[in-house]
Amino acid sequence: MFAIRSLPDRNLRWLCTDMSLQSQVPLMMLRSRLALAGIVLLFVVTPAAAQSPGQVRVQSTINFFVAGPSGDSEEGQKLRDRARRTVYEMAARECELLRETLARDCRMESVNTNINRQFGSQQPEGFNVSGSMGFQITLK
Repeated sequence: MFAIRSLPDRNLRWLCTDMSLQSQVPLMMLRSRLALAGIVLLFVVTPAAAQSPGQVRVQSTINFFVAGPSGDSEEGQKLRDRARRTVYEMAARECELLRETLARDCRMESVNTNINRQFGSQQPEGFNVSGSMGFQITLK
């Protein structure tokens, strides 16, 4: 549909030799545009509709460095596991902290971890770790 739209009219007539197809091409393009607009609207409206009054989304991030072997050895794997575990444990404690301070209820929505290997002659070997977490809370 989109390839036909970009062609000049004379090429469109050549491609659409059947008169019924010529009249359907603009209708098909209109339908595809309406469908695309509906999908975009769905993604825009859904997050707003999911949040009711008194609810707030909270995001938290952490960045830290873990020194140690950064290769594919068993020690390197254990270090990466320990780094991810730290982010996950922080996410678990974050809901407790939110309940103690400003939330009546807390629901974890997402947790992301990113581990990047650091090595070289000028810097210590290890991993740069970043984590982010998202929560939806109901205010007290």
